[in-house]
Amino acid sequence: RYSGQDLLLGKMAGNGAGFAGAGSGEIIQLNVGGTRFSTSRQTLMWIPDSFFSSLLSGRISTLKDETGAIFIDRDPAAFAPILNFLRTKELDLRGVSINVLRHEAEFYGITPLVRRLLLCEELERSSCGSVLFHGYLPPPGIPSRKINGSAGTSAEVRIPQNCSDGEVRAGNLQPSLTGTGEDTVKLGIPVDPRKVLIVAGHHNWIVAAYAHFAVCYRIKESSGWQQVFTSPYLDWTIERVALNAKVVGGPHGDKDKMVAVASESSIILWSIQDGGSGSEIGIFSLGVPVDALFFIGNQLVATSHTGKVGVWNAVTQHWQVQDVVPITSYDTAGSFLLLGCNNGSIYYIDMQKFPLRMKDNDLLVTELYHDPSNDAITALSVYLTPKTSVSGNWIEIAYGTSSGAVRVIVQHPETVGSGPQLFQTFTVHRSPVTKIMLSEKHLVSGNFVRLNGFITFFY
Repeated sequence: RYSGQDLLLGKMAGNGAGFAGAGSGEIIQLNVGGTRFSTSRQTLMWIPDSFFSSLLSGRISTLKDETGAIFIDRDPAAFAPILNFLRTKELDLRGVSINVLRHEAEFYGITPLVRRLLLCEELERSSCGSVLFHGYLPPPGIPSRKINGSAGTSAEVRIPQNCSDGEVRAGNLQPSLTGTGEDTVKLGIPVDPRKVLIVAGHHNWIVAAYAHFAVCYRIKESSGWQQVFTSPYLDWTIERVALNAKVVGGPHGDKDKMVAVASESSIILWSIQDGGSGSEIGIFSLGVPVDALFFIGNQLVATSHTGKVGVWNAVTQHWQVQDVVPITSYDTAGSFLLLGCNNGSIYYIDMQKFPLRMKDNDLLVTELYHDPSNDAITALSVYLTPKTSVSGNWIEIAYGTSSGAVRVIVQHPETVGSGPQLFQTFTVHRSPVTKIMLSEKHLVSGNFVRLNGFITFFY
């Protein structure tokens, strides 16, 4: 693997120079660029097919200095952290260029270190898909607000563009939301109506949620970003927003879009046609504050940590609220909604089948896995492998618990009936895991870098 042109090493007879003692515990004396290092043969040899394994096995020639130490004509400053990695398997980047260190690690053939440094380089290098300036969307006009008169008539109130929300309230326009059978919700904290609170995107659409209205934009290569839809002025502050720019089988074909906003326990859902006209589908209530709002296919889903799941079924045009165990985390994969709960169980709902129990017409919520320590599932990430003609999907799930454990469970296509099996457990955290991400090659969950089958990268 290493030729004489790769190494600035002289020729010498014998392979014993620079060695003190014999066997795996012998001490190796190195002279790297004029700086002396002492280490053991075992430290240098634990990575197979590296520069050092070739050097110490006699596959490449060596050169001694005047003291008998093996001379390597490389940068000693870069060699020090490499030797430290070989000793401790820990990486110290203080005072060393990542690019220089990776170059030296490649020369020495330290493959695990090269992989780790490539990850570090990716964090510092802007690449395709990174955050780049793409365009500017000017602030939209604030829609007029309709209020009901005492005689049942309605009037429009135009809000000036330079008017603050506090000034609007001074004019006896206290924001409120009245729903069927519900008490009026009063919001007393002033919010600037011109401030963008939330931005969500799906395909070539984005939705910007302001304090009391939402605006949808669409991008086309020929014309750039265009404002397509503006919601009516709402009497409450938007806290959640969801967008579906690819509604399959909608009432107007596949050109429908859907956008939903939520505040407290109330949700409003609109349908948007390709030309920009929109219509309100309905106003729904979860009964408790909405913590998350998102689409799974054509189904709108709202969840609350108190243990409620609301689903709007696009086929039946029906809103259904289901009671479950208090929810501490969730994730989606394909048509599946997975819920991590405080009782240590992971439940799932298949939104594509949308199964209902025959006896009570409740949504079918199935337990998928139970944590062996009965800890609350505080973070959840699902990776669904692409389906092939040979086999179906592999389901890989990483989850974190309230005790700080991180576990990976796997379900193979041929073992669907038996449920997922525990694959790996990491106990590096001393506090509850709040965020986790599992992809094809990486498991991300905290503040450490770990190479053990999975690459765990923490930030």
